[in-house]
Order: sequence, then C-alpha cells, then structure tokens
Amino acid sequence: MFSILRKDVSTFFHSLIGYLTIGLFLIISGLFLWVFPETSVLQYGYASLEGFFAIAPYIFMFLIPAITMRAVAGEREEGTYEWLMTKPITFAQFILAKYMSCLLIVSLAILPTAIYYVSIYCLGAPVGNIDTGAVIGSYIGLFLLGAAFCSVGIFISAVCDNAVVAFLLSAFLCFSLFIGFDYLSSLFVDGSLSEALAYLGIFAHYESVSRGVLDLRDFCFFISLSTLFLVLTDLFIEKNRRTVWERLKRIGLMLLTLIAINFLANYNFFRMDFTSEKRYTLSKISKKVLRSLTEDLRVVVFLDGELPAGFQRLRSATKDMLADLKAYAGGQIKYTFINPLTENDGGQQNYIEALAARGIEPTNLSVKTNEGLSQKTIFPVAVLMYGDEELPLPLLQNNRFVNPEDVLNNSVQNLEYTFINGIKKITSGGKPIVAFTEGHGELNDLAIYDAMHSLGVTYQVGRLNLDSISFETLRRINVMVVAKPQKEFSELHKFKIDYFVQHGGKILWAINQVQAELDSMRNSGDEMAIARSLNLDDMLFKYGVRLNYNLIADLNCTQIPLRVGELGGANQFQLVPWLFYPVFVPRGTHPIVKNIDGIRSEFPGTLDTLPLASLKKEIILQSSPFSKVLNVPVPISLNMVSNNPKPEEFRGTSHPVGVVLEGIFPSVFKNRPVPKALVDTFTYRQQQASISNKMIVLADGNMLKNEINPQDRMPYNLGWDRATQQQYGNKTLLLNMVDYLNDETGIIALREKEVKLRLLDKLLIKKNKFFWQTLNVGGPLVLLVLFGLLQQWIRRRKYAR
Repeated sequence: MFSILRKDVSTFFHSLIGYLTIGLFLIISGLFLWVFPETSVLQYGYASLEGFFAIAPYIFMFLIPAITMRAVAGEREEGTYEWLMTKPITFAQFILAKYMSCLLIVSLAILPTAIYYVSIYCLGAPVGNIDTGAVIGSYIGLFLLGAAFCSVGIFISAVCDNAVVAFLLSAFLCFSLFIGFDYLSSLFVDGSLSEALAYLGIFAHYESVSRGVLDLRDFCFFISLSTLFLVLTDLFIEKNRRTVWERLKRIGLMLLTLIAINFLANYNFFRMDFTSEKRYTLSKISKKVLRSLTEDLRVVVFLDGELPAGFQRLRSATKDMLADLKAYAGGQIKYTFINPLTENDGGQQNYIEALAARGIEPTNLSVKTNEGLSQKTIFPVAVLMYGDEELPLPLLQNNRFVNPEDVLNNSVQNLEYTFINGIKKITSGGKPIVAFTEGHGELNDLAIYDAMHSLGVTYQVGRLNLDSISFETLRRINVMVVAKPQKEFSELHKFKIDYFVQHGGKILWAINQVQAELDSMRNSGDEMAIARSLNLDDMLFKYGVRLNYNLIADLNCTQIPLRVGELGGANQFQLVPWLFYPVFVPRGTHPIVKNIDGIRSEFPGTLDTLPLASLKKEIILQSSPFSKVLNVPVPISLNMVSNNPKPEEFRGTSHPVGVVLEGIFPSVFKNRPVPKALVDTFTYRQQQASISNKMIVLADGNMLKNEINPQDRMPYNLGWDRATQQQYGNKTLLLNMVDYLNDETGIIALREKEVKLRLLDKLLIKKNKFFWQTLNVGGPLVLLVLFGLLQQWIRRRKYAR
C-alpha cells in the first residue's frame, strides 16, 4: 500500500506536467489575491486571507481533477492496472493508497501558499496583526475540501478508461457538488426543501469552515462525502466479484450509516472556534434567548450588492452571525439578503419610499474610485419578522469621532448584541412599560416625540401623572423617565417615586438644576442663569448623587446660528460655537455608551457621586478636559461668542454629567412620616431597602429633547442638530439606557464584546506594492522550483550509487 503511495507521488513529481499543474494553481492564486484589483488583498485593506480561501475552491475544481485523473485510468492506459491487481493487497488498500497519494500531492501544492500568511503578517498594522487561529482553521477547511474533491476524482478515474475524460468529468462533478445544490436551493420557496438541498451541497459547509470554525456537522459532512465516493469506487472496481444485489445492499447500508452519523451530528451540536477572539462563539445569554424561539424567525438583510471593502466585511460578518444564530437556534432562523437598489429607476424610488415608511433609512457614502469620489446609497439594516411583529435593526454604529475603519469594526463586534437584543424584544410577548412623568413642567409631548416614538417600537410608552396613579398601577411600570422638570415635586410625588424604587422600579433622571434657555436670550441678548427649585436634592442625595447648581462651558461644543446683520432686507445668520452646548464624546467602556456617537447637550451641569457601600457607581458621560464650570447665579450673553476663549481657563479635568447606579437604594422615607395626602397605613410604611435595583442620572434633560421644525412644527429625530445638519448619538444613548434599565438577563453586556481591527499598513503597501506582488506571485513558484531541484538531486544521488 505504501509502495503504491510512494510510487504515485514520485511519478507525479518526476513529470513536468505535475509541476506545471501546481505552478498554474499557484500563479492563479497569487494573481487573484495580490494583483487583480477586484480581489486583491492590498485593495481590500484588511489583514486577512479570506480572499484566498474564497477563490481556492474554484481553482481546486481543476487542480484536483488534474491530479486524480490518472490515478486509476492512467494505470489502465499504461497496462499496469492488471499487474497491480495481482499484488498482495486488497481493493480497499489499493483505493486508499491512491486516495492518500492524491491528498498528499494536494497538501504539498497548498504548502507554498504559506508565503501569503507570512506576507500578511509582515504587512499588518502593526506587524503580526493577523488572526493566526482563523488562518489555521481555514486551512483545515481547505484540506477537508481537497479530501472531498480527491475522493470524487478517484471515483471518476476508476469509472473512466481515458484520463482526459476523467479530468473533464471530475471537474464537472466537483463544480456541481460545490455550486449545484446551492443554486438549486435558491430556486425553491419552500424553506425546508431549500435548506435540505443547501445542506447536500459542499458550498455551505465549506463557507462555514473557511471562517476558522470547525463544526461537527461540517466535519461529518466532508468525511461522509469522502467515504461515499471511496466506497463507490471500491464497489465499481469489485463489480465483477459481487452481484448487483450485494452491491445495492452495501450502498444502502452505507447511506443509512452516513445519514445516521450526520443526523446525530445535527442534534449533538459541537464546534471549535479557532479565531483568537472566539468571534463565532455565542455567549450563554445568546444561546438562552435562541432556545426560547417557539416558531420560525425570519430575517431580511438589505445590505447587499456592490459594496465598498469595509461594508463587504460588515455584510460577511452579518451573514456569519446569522449562520451562527441559526445553528444555535436549531434551524429556526431563516435569513435572506436583498439589494433594494436592483430595480429600475421608478421601481427603485418606490422601493426606497416603502422602506422609509417602515423606518428603514438609507446611508449615503462617498466612495473613492479611479475617477474620483462617487456617491453610493446603501441600506445597512436588517428586519426581524416573528409572527405578526416586525422590527428593523440598524447594523451600522455611526460615530463621527472615530475613523471609518473603527466605525465598521465597532459595528461588526456589536452584531451579536444587535440581533440578540432584537430577538429578545420581538419574541418576549407583552411590551414592558416606560412612563414619562408629567405635571412638573417636564418636556412636552412634541419635545420628546421621537424619544417616545423610538421607544414605542419595543416598549409600551406613555405619560405618568403622579397625582392620580395608584400604587398598584405604579408597580406595573418598568422604567420611569423624569425628563427636565421645571417645577417642584411634592412630598406625595417623591413618596410615590421612592415606593416605585423600593419595589424594583427603574428610573432615568434627566434634570437641569439651572434655568437657562437660548430662546429667551435671542430676544434680550442675555439672561441670568439661576438655580431651579425642584425639591429633589434630598432624594437624589439619599440615592448617592448630588446634582450641582452650575453650568459647563466646553470648547468641544456644537454651533448655533446667530444673526449678524441684514442683506437686501433678509436676516443674515452665521454659525458660531456655543460653549454651553457641549458635545460629550463617550470614552467609557460601559455597554450603554461603548462605541456610540457624541451626545449633544444644552446647558448641562455637573454631578457628584456619594460614597454609599450598598451602591456601585460608574460615570458614563463627562465633559472634555477643555472645559470649565460656572456656578450660578451667572449672567450669560450671546455676546460671549465674540470673545475668544482663553485656553488657560479651560485646561482642567473632565466633569461628570452622567452616572449609572446599581445596588440597593436606601428609602428616602424610612423612619419618616408619610405625606399628609396618604392614608397612614402599615403597607405604605414598608420602605425597606432589600431589592437590588438600577438607576441612571443625567445632569441635562435636553439630551432627551428633539428639535422642532419652526415652519411646520414637525419634530426632528432625536439627536439631530438643525443648525449644523448633523446627527448625534442621543437616540442611541436613550435606547441603550432604557434597554439597560429594563434588562434583567444581562443582554446589554454583549456590547462589551471585542473584535480586534486588523488592517494592513497602507504606507508600506504604497511604498513597496510591486515588491509584495512579485514576492507572492513569484515566491511560491521559486519554492516549487527549489523543491523540484532538490527532488532531482536526491533522485540522481540515489541512482548514482
């Protein structure tokens, strides 16, 4: 058996055809991966070999048939087949020797491509910034694919008497097994039939393994496919020694065995994630959410078509995530990718308008091409459909304060949270209740329209009047929002809030302790900023927070339109920086603010946290280091914009404006009489701190306020700055805060997941591009030539003796 293996390998490498075959494989791989712009890793910009593992199967469809075509058919042509059959080996040993020799040649053909890995390793920014584990896992997938194609080639070679015919049939069959079933699956609407056909094809299994993840189902499939064709080869060679009935029985038994193995593999889920960040391994929380699915969940992703490199990565990562979710959900997730821009001009516009009506907005990109910059519209959105419910999910996490590569990487690492949080919301049944307080001069319905509308997708949102609400109804509320009150809270209202907290209710406080409004300044030009009396200081102090009576002036601020004169009877406006409208750039790692865009604010103050052993406190928002604090009362004038800020006055420390509190909150009314408006009963006196709870405090209620169009009085999106035409992260902040407060399962912690950004060094590529292209196209060929020279030298030395 081993003598046949050695003979076949040495025969292959003693012929010029063998070297030409492998050389052609290496040249094509090198050109596609390093030279052709559409597939070049240098153009792609990421330190990854995904391009090679994507193109390799198509080259294998010709390489491996060229290697296997003479395995049996060549022996018949040369008249050595009958001679081999007289040797003291079984048919199975003969077939296995042929198979192993072909697989060894394929492995040796792949070996020179290791130079691709070394090059990417050196080109990484920094050097070595490549996921070695993922590369190893992908090579394992390529080896399994080669093993399957080799078994197909051996079978066809055994069936055919002519090597050329064997090559053509092997290439066709490999292509059909790789692509054919996947194509057929796309023709059927029936999900079960489509999935069954896709499972029978190689493409889906190779696509899964080539990511760097070895799934038991994929492993069993490749082993089963290889076994199937090897057994068929054995039956064909032994056809004259067995009856048709015996062969049919053996085929039937083999098929039943292989089906049983694959069936058990599907119901005994196991996988090995070779990636360094374990990016394809879901958390326990995610698995628990997926197990709760009682019916099929459909997902439509609109991120498809011709995309820039970064968005291609986001699309691939989304597809990988959905494949993993489907695997852990037992197949109860069905997903599809759609390009909404494939229609003609009229239909395309109608499609876009229909998507906008469902809350799906496009993103416009400026894409650099050889002709310059061009505009491109994409839809980085997925829509979940479960029963009669529908939920759009944005896949792109915009952040103007980081570079585009980091924005896309943040979006990739946030995918698990995006989908799991969406699945949890759409499948949880009844919507949790979020109530905005009223009766104290809080932001009106128009000012918080977008806040309530955005939350209303997954929550039941309404107003809360503390005068009339009963204690029983109060306990049904999940989250209470106090948004910029301007009047005092009575003791009765404070008692009800404290009762709400002591019974597990979550609160988001968004309070301005200082009275200052830009609108009032536009008339008079100046205003005296004074303290507000809200009667909440003692309550917040008891909960571990003190809101200070001051204002933050920050050099990192947005701009406001200021009238600078008239021209032709029309007012002329100019945008000027307004220090009292800071933009807070989240720098913390708390899942609420991680990787979100800057937060726009208006006249914020500062806050301090107090040392309470029962509470854990974490600052989530703070001013920039280039800010100062003005204690009230203090005059504010629009004329301040004409004075250049003195940098030395703004060089200080960052000032906290947002904090998360977790733990057991002491009762404000413990050992105190209840308010006179309440009946003094024993039930209401039970204000004992025993329930672990959560609370968020912001020193600015305007963070939750949307601007309003002065012409038609229609509200803008929360976070939209009408003056500068920029979208800030206020809406994302609000949604994250409410999700965090309402989250009892820890799903929000999925936002802490890290996926390392692996980029290539663009300067090094630009400087030595030709060198790296030459090295990776010619380097593997040089290795192949050196191997051939070494093999010839060993052969001559052996026979010279």
